[in-house]
Amino acid sequence: MENTFFENRLAELCGADRVQRSVPMSEHTTFRTGGPADHYVRPADREAFLRVLRYLRQSEREYLILGKGSNLLVGDKGYRGTVVDTSEALNETEIDGDTVTAGAGVGLSTVAGMAAEAALTGMEFASGIPGSVGGAVFMNAGAYGGEMSQIVKSVEVVDPSEEVIEIQGSDMGFRYRMSIAQEKKLPILSVKLGLSHGEKDEIYARIKDLGMQRAKKQPLEFASAGSTFKRPEGYYAGKLITDTGLSGLTIGGARVSPKHNGFIINLGNATSADILDLIDEVRERVKARFGVELVPEVRIIGDF
Repeated sequence: MENTFFENRLAELCGADRVQRSVPMSEHTTFRTGGPADHYVRPADREAFLRVLRYLRQSEREYLILGKGSNLLVGDKGYRGTVVDTSEALNETEIDGDTVTAGAGVGLSTVAGMAAEAALTGMEFASGIPGSVGGAVFMNAGAYGGEMSQIVKSVEVVDPSEEVIEIQGSDMGFRYRMSIAQEKKLPILSVKLGLSHGEKDEIYARIKDLGMQRAKKQPLEFASAGSTFKRPEGYYAGKLITDTGLSGLTIGGARVSPKHNGFIINLGNATSADILDLIDEVRERVKARFGVELVPEVRIIGDF
């Protein structure tokens, strides 16, 4: 009875056709693994998103806000909560001078492409990152010497009292793979990015160059969540894994990529348990060999 009431309430808030039960998270993560979420909600617009979020928070329901699923490992037994998909609700993008305002659900590489077309420089590093804008700000994503903290002017979030507030980039508490949004679990609605006017040909050349570097050095042909581990202070995770002799180490359908040892890849038949077991094995062996504790960069949720 309670579950039926809950589903009916979600349907009232965003439409019955936008509420699904038992949706496999393997369909919504770049690892291509993960069991079913109890409920999967796709609000059509910002107002519906806010209504659903308010209800989930006030009723103290377990929930997950999903962007592109690019930094997420969901257990094979699924997620006992509600996944709220931002891809439609928070997908607006606007360019005004050298400022880009993007909804949290927009793909980061999509925004980087729009910026390039507008001859705005500063986002080239993000052109190949598969996550959403919100997820990138949430974890201060970065690559090739750039990171979100360098270009974020302000972030629109929902605070614990359900107020929509704007936080200046300088107040976001950005540091390596961390932000105040992550620390305080503040849902992100939109982001203002401060870029610079540049030469379109040079911007596209830089994007092309970075794309070639990624293709050469990263296992883009396999499902993964990008870099599996955070960079330990004073070290590089990939090199530690290499020097421990773990290149190509395989458990089930999960493997330490021989192309880039900082990536754990899905060979095509991996389970989330395979991936988690391999993460744990790598951490244990690196700790034994070098005394360094590797911390997963990927978020691990759900039941395994």
